[in-house]
Amino acid sequence: MDPLSDVLSLLKPRSYVSAGFDAGGDWSIQFADQHGRIKCYAVISGGAWLSVESVADAVRLEAGDCFVLPSGRPFRLASDMALTPISAGTIFPPARDGGVVTYNGGGDFFLAGSRFAVGGHNAGTLMAMLPPIVHIRKEADQTALRWSVERMMQELHEPRPGSALIAQHLAHMMLIQALRLHLTEASGGVGWLSALADRQIGMAISAMHADPAHRWTLQELAERSHMSRSTFALRFREIVGETPMDYLTRWRMLLAGDRLENSGDPISAIAISLGYESESAFSTAFKRVMGCSPRQYSRRRHPASPTHVPIGERNRNTPGYVEPRLAGE
Repeated sequence: MDPLSDVLSLLKPRSYVSAGFDAGGDWSIQFADQHGRIKCYAVISGGAWLSVESVADAVRLEAGDCFVLPSGRPFRLASDMALTPISAGTIFPPARDGGVVTYNGGGDFFLAGSRFAVGGHNAGTLMAMLPPIVHIRKEADQTALRWSVERMMQELHEPRPGSALIAQHLAHMMLIQALRLHLTEASGGVGWLSALADRQIGMAISAMHADPAHRWTLQELAERSHMSRSTFALRFREIVGETPMDYLTRWRMLLAGDRLENSGDPISAIAISLGYESESAFSTAFKRVMGCSPRQYSRRRHPASPTHVPIGERNRNTPGYVEPRLAGE
């Protein structure tokens, strides 16, 4: 896979709720910390202001605009930023898929989209690789998202059998497409997406993601980027915020963490698959990056497993056994 797909796959985004917001008159709403959620929305009609924590300037949203908030930071939506905000918790009921929340009678501003829950111990680290705001406002780019938005609106207003699943897949399409479009404008900035958008640095990152087990050297990566070693090292650090070797090690450990969480693979096998000759060398690197040993990390995921029993052999007498449930129960 490509680096963007790699990161989104580790985040494992799932559509937590797809809904709409219809506001009228003057309003200002403050949304608290999103706790590991990514928001992806499209403005169907009207206009509003968007302000995200730690971002200096508010963003003006107009009909047709799409925006993604990948960092999970607190944010504010308002018709007028001079208004005192009220808490979103006083307006929005508990999450209900497919619902439309109307405020002040509605009619002036309509927003539709989804918020995604992300999983894993390292969701915060992965989300930090993404920008705080992705704002899609070019008409040509909006056209690329329009079909998904219009179809999602249809599913929200005219629910039919399977609507929830269709809305979920449409929301995933919106998220990926918005980040992909952002890549076309991210070159020249700083941060991980800007690094992907940079043709030369992006080639080095793609190489590391394509073969994380390879014994990459600074010289090899510089050659992949068609740059001198010193120029490559300096430029990589300026854009990404860390050295190429630190990035490679951190990416390997994020992959290892995912394997420890979601597979029964032994630590020795994970170490070899990521280019480490010994389990001890891998464990040292893992603890340096992740703050704990691989075994400690794995126990966080499986705290009630004093002895390992293959899933297929577990029964009601196995400690930690949970009765299987059908999807939707």
